[in-house]
Amino acid sequence: MLAAREIQISMDGKGAWRDNVFVERLWRTIKYEEVYLRAYASVSEARAGIGRYLTFYNGRRPHSSLDGKTPDQAYFNQPMPEGVAA
Repeated sequence: MLAAREIQISMDGKGAWRDNVFVERLWRTIKYEEVYLRAYASVSEARAGIGRYLTFYNGRRPHSSLDGKTPDQAYFNQPMPEGVAA
């Protein structure tokens, strides 16, 4: 299906570590800052908790790689919510 639409699976060749490094870092952050701190009773509870965390991660959590901005600020030029420490 991808080949029919001329979509490349990898820009660097199959299995290159650079392909997934950002996603792997994101999941590591989610695990250490959310999942490992909670005792989810069900899959639906885990989905809801991770969803809330991603909303926080994108909208309220400052990122050093973005000069203290949130991803929402960096990509959508939204102002920093009040009460967030840099």
